[in-house]
Amino acid sequence: MRLGDIGNEAAASYGKPLAGLRVLAIEQMQALPFATQLLARLGADVVKVEHPTEGDMARPSYPFVRDAEGRQMGATFLRNNLNKRSVGIDLKSERGRDLILRLAPKFDIVAENFKAGTLDRMGLGYSAIEAVHPKVIYLSISGFGNLVSSPYDSWPAFASVAEAMSGMYEFKRVGDNPPAVSPVGALGDTTSGLFATIGVLAALRQRDTTGIGQHVDIAMYDALISMADIVAEYWSMGMRDNAALPLIMDGFRASDGWFVIQAGRPFQFHRLADLIGKPEWKTDERLQTPPQWREHMETLIRPGVESWAASLPKLEICHLLANAGVAAGPCNSAEDVINDVHVKQRNMIVEIPRTDGVEQPVLVPGNPVKMSRMADGPDTRMPWLGEHTEEVLRGELGLSDDEVAALKAAGVVA
Repeated sequence: MRLGDIGNEAAASYGKPLAGLRVLAIEQMQALPFATQLLARLGADVVKVEHPTEGDMARPSYPFVRDAEGRQMGATFLRNNLNKRSVGIDLKSERGRDLILRLAPKFDIVAENFKAGTLDRMGLGYSAIEAVHPKVIYLSISGFGNLVSSPYDSWPAFASVAEAMSGMYEFKRVGDNPPAVSPVGALGDTTSGLFATIGVLAALRQRDTTGIGQHVDIAMYDALISMADIVAEYWSMGMRDNAALPLIMDGFRASDGWFVIQAGRPFQFHRLADLIGKPEWKTDERLQTPPQWREHMETLIRPGVESWAASLPKLEICHLLANAGVAAGPCNSAEDVINDVHVKQRNMIVEIPRTDGVEQPVLVPGNPVKMSRMADGPDTRMPWLGEHTEEVLRGELGLSDDEVAALKAAGVVA
């Protein structure tokens, strides 16, 4: 889907479910920007606060493209900042902090994702914002949270830190090999952003009934413990030392790559055996229970499956397995994902045209939240640094041209 296109045009007349909701986001990198982009895609008006000259820490990340003014825009920034407006305000300046306190009452949600206590020390924490906006929903995302003291409060935290601490790396680590860090990108960020979105929507619902705002506090470490739910649970049930689950949940080689099968019940195993021409497996005394399947994975099951699959492409294999009632999926490359019919039909890839002369657009994920009475898109491009500063200060605070010019001259805004 090209940037600005609309999917499900028949639903466009219903508008967006969060239309009218306003978010002031003092944000950087990915955890909060992921959440606020989702809110924006659902209709919220999101104003992003950045340092007036340095901008969001994600802007100089790698790989990058150049914006219309030749400045670096990194991949992390590109995929998390559609549908937002950007204002450049120096929060280290007293006048800059005063602008935030004046802007806050104009918004339903004030959100930040700095290290715990950072905005408190700047006079922009929950208590300071609540004092000028008692109904505010104040969202914080940090490594280890704000509402309860943690021994890690002073630690900086990126996604990989929370992922490592959750136990998920150690759970799958083999032998003396080092852990595979960030195996699926910044899961710690996107997971925290999803929980933040849920928390904000719940707080808004409670405010509707009580008239009272509150502080929604998301710790990335907490979010990753929740996502890595099996780590503590399996340990408590006696599964130690990275023991493999007693089921088939493995990757197998096809003629053009790899595919995975998950089968945990005897009837699923029997269907697999019939499909690949091994009906004798159903009565083989060595293969009557899931633990036995694991015991004989490399000596019987893998050779049998891969012998059948050797001449077949992975996608065809998975169609055959699915038709037989066995859960399977191809291990897709980037090209496979981009060209997948499902992905195209559900508008799950958005093309962002480049502004630096390169023909190939940047491809970022679309909105996974599909609703029968909400159109997909239109997405608008990520903002240039400080692009909407004057628009917001004039529109929200009624500042005159002279007042805006004075703030610019002092380096408070840009």
